[in-house]
Amino acid sequence: MLPKPKKRWTPSNWASWKPFGIGEQYPNNYWEVFRAIWLSRDRLPYAWNILNQGVCDGCALGTTGMQDWTLDGIHLCNVRLRLLRMNTMPAFNPQLLEDVEHLHKQKSAQLRDLGRLPYPMIRRRGEKGFRQVSWNEALNVIASRIRATTPERLSFYITSRGTVNETYYATQKAVRAMGTNNIDNAARICHSPSTAGLKAALGVGATTCSYKDWIGTDLLVFIGSNVANNQPVTVKYLHYAKKAGTKIVVINTYREPGMERYWVPSIPESALFGTKFAEDFFLVSMGGDIAFLNGTIKQMIANGWVDESFIHRYTTGFAELKARLETQSWEELEQLSGSKREEMYAFATMVGQAQKAVFVWSMGITQHECGEDNVRAIINLALTKGFVGREGCGLMPIRGHSGVQGGAEMGCYATVFPGGKPITPENAAQLSQLWGFEVPASKGLIAPEMIDAAYNRQLDVLFSVGGNFLEVLPEPDYVETALERVPLRVHVDIVLSSQMLVEPSDTVVLLPATTRYEILGGVTETSTERRVIYSPEIPGARIGEARPEWEVFMEIARRVVETRYAASLYFENTAAIRQEIAQIVPQYAGIQHLQSAGDQFQYGGSHLCFGWKFPTPDGKAHFAVLSPPQIELPAGCFLVATRRGKQFNSMVQERKDAITGAMREAVLMNASDAAKLGLKNGDAVILKNELGEYRGQVYIAPIQPGNLQIHWPEGNVLLDKSKRSREGVPDYNAVVRLEKVSEEIDLS
Repeated sequence: MLPKPKKRWTPSNWASWKPFGIGEQYPNNYWEVFRAIWLSRDRLPYAWNILNQGVCDGCALGTTGMQDWTLDGIHLCNVRLRLLRMNTMPAFNPQLLEDVEHLHKQKSAQLRDLGRLPYPMIRRRGEKGFRQVSWNEALNVIASRIRATTPERLSFYITSRGTVNETYYATQKAVRAMGTNNIDNAARICHSPSTAGLKAALGVGATTCSYKDWIGTDLLVFIGSNVANNQPVTVKYLHYAKKAGTKIVVINTYREPGMERYWVPSIPESALFGTKFAEDFFLVSMGGDIAFLNGTIKQMIANGWVDESFIHRYTTGFAELKARLETQSWEELEQLSGSKREEMYAFATMVGQAQKAVFVWSMGITQHECGEDNVRAIINLALTKGFVGREGCGLMPIRGHSGVQGGAEMGCYATVFPGGKPITPENAAQLSQLWGFEVPASKGLIAPEMIDAAYNRQLDVLFSVGGNFLEVLPEPDYVETALERVPLRVHVDIVLSSQMLVEPSDTVVLLPATTRYEILGGVTETSTERRVIYSPEIPGARIGEARPEWEVFMEIARRVVETRYAASLYFENTAAIRQEIAQIVPQYAGIQHLQSAGDQFQYGGSHLCFGWKFPTPDGKAHFAVLSPPQIELPAGCFLVATRRGKQFNSMVQERKDAITGAMREAVLMNASDAAKLGLKNGDAVILKNELGEYRGQVYIAPIQPGNLQIHWPEGNVLLDKSKRSREGVPDYNAVVRLEKVSEEIDLS
């Protein structure tokens, strides 16, 4: 039984004795409430019903209404409030797109604010803009182009933008009926290394624990993860974790202010005086995580702090890891991590003394060339003490979007079938028998490979449901050229995006989608903690001729394939989709019974690998033998990482980050590095490498020396498209030179 949070106020945890943190830099969450009310004032009852009945389309916490399964009380964050208007805004006038020249200079936020996409629209090469067409005409154009080419020249990408399990499942089935596995989703560029690492080490591909395990565990470690920014509802959990005696530690390149302290608006004590979260920060250099964690394990072994009994009975590979660590000198580990041996000892002491611990990580770990190894290094550390498969313990790749966890599990992935089954002739044959049509047996193109194929003129059709390749992938000029070379691009979305405006090679089709709250029969999402949650349809006015994506893909597939397969490509409603998911995806058995608001279940139970039963071929957990990456930093250069600000994934919402105070053009820099170069706050600088240059302004911050951080996606001009992890995640980091500029530069 985990310790319960103390009910009395605990001044030792307060961030400041100043009431409401007067003068401190932090988000005004109450203002966000008033802002959301004002923006949705034309549809307030509908907005309220979304918040009160729907499952949140923000981060993958899975809040139903304003409640969850971890703590009592109201749970409402500014991420959800910022997304609310996208669900309540009216449609724009289609005449707006008759000439798109004036739209090219608008930022993505301005395009979104124009309103919802109401009707199917089409643009041919040489035309100034789009014209409205019927659904029948649009689908005929798409189906005829698909029939006229071959399956390997088709590609389909599904973003996590509020996308639900039913859409993922129906879409991947339709695409495979059309003969290709070239279908991928947003998990490819975020947590695919986590899935691969967990699968290899433990035999499972998702978070092993629950959010409840945060509250009362001995040690809660965040590595390359900033939940205060990306999953702000969880700061409430951190407050109560502190009150239950949990020690919170952060390993990162930057001492994130939101992870240091936060004013939780729904808790009077914290709203008044704030809450101190992380007791210790261990700063490492970009790419230094493996070296730091290897050093930690090396210290634990030397001091006898590992659980020898657990390791002997339930794991394999530890002796090989130990032997490899003996070959890694402290000098090497210090140099590669950017940290000190004493810091590794201090963290090892915390891990060694803990009886229970939870490790949480995110993009700071996965979005590297060595992303899978970064994940395995965390798993290695957890396995030294058996911190998995029991209460208060676990490994959590925390998801930043409500729709992303279910994507690969539904089979909307180029490298696996539904249920995470590998793409093999045997599994393809099994699905062929169940579905009644031949399923392709070769792996498809992953998302970055789709753009490469487009650039090389190897695609005839590129389908994008939501998302924006221009703002999520490295080398945006390359991406734009690739999009310009695809004969038919189809963009399915609820709002406009800059990639829709890229000049047609031949034809561009826009299709209006419904939001999750508008889908008849309701839908489900899967949260970070593997909770499958039903979100009901919210009655209200609808936008133009917008249709659910799953219906669109089913109809396209029926128009493409032979008539005798049409019966396999028809679902009466979303309940019928859930019924089939339960048959095809074993861990989702039970989804067919979800039909009312609040219905949910947690597949695998509260803890995967419970009782240290690992679903690996040999029944054991596997240590990985890892060596830190050798990152060469030429003299005078810096390591630069990309970060999020006031934004939701690539959707930038404000120029200023309310947590850090940094503007979008900020180049976060260590004070000693700035002093050596004669730089001060606000100085204009240029970051350069062989790929491009980025203009910004110095922002002195508590960041590891030799490291810089700039905002994403603006910093994508410095990223190398060829650098990807084994699972295909782009490396969102770079090596740059920094130059001071004397003249004023335009940063608007």
